[in-house]
Amino acid sequence: MTFSLLPGTAPLLISLPHVGTEIPDELRDRYVPRALAVEDTDWCLDRLYEFASELGAGFLVPRLSRYVVDLNRPSDDTPMYPAANNTELCPTRSFAGAPLYRDGAEPGASEVVRRVERWWRPYHEALAGEIERLRSTHGYAIVFDGHSIGSELPWLFEGTLPHLNLGTAEGQSCAGSMRAALAAVLAADGSYTSVVDGRFKGGFITRHYGRPEAGAHAVQLELSYRTYMVEEPTPAWSDQVARAATPLLRRLLETLLEWRPE
Repeated sequence: MTFSLLPGTAPLLISLPHVGTEIPDELRDRYVPRALAVEDTDWCLDRLYEFASELGAGFLVPRLSRYVVDLNRPSDDTPMYPAANNTELCPTRSFAGAPLYRDGAEPGASEVVRRVERWWRPYHEALAGEIERLRSTHGYAIVFDGHSIGSELPWLFEGTLPHLNLGTAEGQSCAGSMRAALAAVLAADGSYTSVVDGRFKGGFITRHYGRPEAGAHAVQLELSYRTYMVEEPTPAWSDQVARAATPLLRRLLETLLEWRPE
């Protein structure tokens, strides 16, 4: 199994589609050496959100790197952000715009299909099944899609990314009252910069599974690395930095759990 699903007792599932770091042995020789460091990983988010198990949240966590197949992209590889630089379903470039594969070793169309069937689809079947279980048990389901990224990546965005970037597909992926409650928590905080539906409005998971009219609500939270780690010279876990950010993250998740359908 290339992912783990740990069901919770609350109507909240935390999906962390980009924390995996493994590249299968049969693929490793095709990548350039730098790619094997999987530098665009959402580092340590499973560790950061460990506290959420105390709140009753469930977790869906992959083992494979996004460089193999991106679990937060649609299986037809439609770009998430038109008119902007995007990485693909099976990325061929890093967030810095550098090639990931040796010349001529990029995956072709048939291989992309194989990776989808082998690795992408099982993750999404598990995600859809858990959403249905939560809806059957609680009457509604909430998906919290957790991500992180470097604070400055000119190939993807201009300037410095805010610490916390909440995405709700412009309010389409969750109830308006849920979006407003989360936005209020961010606005009340004086320590971290934040934005709602800015550069990152939610990827495929948020947009596809967020169906508030059907009792399924989804939000994405993209953290800049500096929010919970030491970012320079290379991202590294810091108990001190993570400890400072945890109360705000806890409050966001508690807000989701306190929310009730109208």
